[in-house]
Formats: sequence, C-alpha cells, structure tokens
Amino acid sequence: MGAEPAGRWPATEAEAVAEQERIRAAADPIGPGPAPGEVRRIAGVDVAYDEESDLLVAAAVVLDADTLEVLEEAVHTGRSRFPYVPGLLAFRELPGVLAVLERLRTPPELVVCDGYGHAHPRRAGLAVHLGVLTGLPCFGVAKSPFVFDHVEPGPLRGDSSPLLDRRTDPPEVVGRALRTRSGVKPVFVSAGHGIGLDHACAHTLRLAPRHRLPETTRGADGLGRRVLRELRAGRRKPYGAAER
Repeated sequence: MGAEPAGRWPATEAEAVAEQERIRAAADPIGPGPAPGEVRRIAGVDVAYDEESDLLVAAAVVLDADTLEVLEEAVHTGRSRFPYVPGLLAFRELPGVLAVLERLRTPPELVVCDGYGHAHPRRAGLAVHLGVLTGLPCFGVAKSPFVFDHVEPGPLRGDSSPLLDRRTDPPEVVGRALRTRSGVKPVFVSAGHGIGLDHACAHTLRLAPRHRLPETTRGADGLGRRVLRELRAGRRKPYGAAER
C-alpha cells in the first residue's frame, strides 16, 4: 500500500478544507485491512500541547501486538504551524506526527490515533490523513463522539452501537461506540485508511485488556505529557528536535 505525496502544506482554512476533500477521496475506510493476529507491531500516536504557547510534543509508542510490550518510543518537539480551527485539528498535529513516525527504527504495521478518522464532518480526521500520507493502515479511537449521535451500548465489554451522522438521510454510520470495560463509558472508534471498522474495533479491544483506552493511546499520551513537562522545566532540548 503506497503513500500519498503530501504536497504543499495548507496555509489558510480554505486550503485546508480543499486538502481534506482531496484526502477523503484518496482514503480507503472500508479495508478490511489487517485483522488481529496479522500484525505484530502497532503504534500509538498522540500530541501534547502547552496551554500557554504553541509548543507541542508529538509522541509515538510501538507495542508488540501480542504482549503489549513497548518496543520503541520516540518524540518530536516543535511549534504548531496551523491555528486551532474546529474540524481542522489534523493540520496542527500532522507535521509533528509525521516527523515522529519517521524517527522510528521499529516500523509499525498499524497506527492507532488518539482522535478521529471517518468520524469527522468531512470524513477526514487525523487517522484518514495519516493513513493516506504514510500508506499505513490507521484508525482512530476518541474519548468523545464529537458532533455525532449514538445509542448507549450495552453494559458489557465488547458491546457497541453505531456512531451516526444525522445530517444525512438516512443517517450515515461513521464509527462505533465501543465498550472496552464493563460498566465504564465507551470509546469511539472510526476507520481511517486501509482498515475497516470491524477490524479497528477488534484491535481496540485487544489493545485495551485492562483500561478504557488502548495501551497504544495510553503509552503515547503519557510519553508526550512527560516530555512536555520536562521541556517546561528546561530538562529537554527546546523546539525543532526529534529524540528517541
């Protein structure tokens, strides 16, 4: 599965929306893509922000899919190039995420994003962009349903319900509310590129044996937050550096 060239990075909101339309047309959110047991190296990516500046830390953690052992970690520190605009968050996060993935010596076979894929107003969340630009199968696991509706899934681990965009007639299924722990609020899974929703949910359950969030997300989130604290305290190199 080949990667799509990134082209010139959008500088305006209009350019970003046009790029999302291009990315959506190039994406494969159906798959079926790799099933559990067909990949051994799964990466989680996340971006941590400094609330008082435009400083960001992109973090990637590669896990062994069978044992959930951490195989490699990497970070990229920098400053955001794009303002915060609802629906265009990918353009703030992608440069750092692409940079940190390039630093990995252990290439992942599947990437899990902390956020959305197909569950996006223009069907072009971070997991869609990242999959198209890298050629890697990607999907998103989010903590909230964004602007979409769902019926509360059953109370047991593995119970799920469709995540629906009711702006369409009939409503379009854009993801799934998935219970990863019995009695705990669900996460929201959406396909990105190169993998379908069924396999994305199966991977999510396998990656979340004990906690609500998958271990890929927990690892990348914890790493990014830790490095951001060290940057604030002056214990890390400042901006524009990538480290393992």
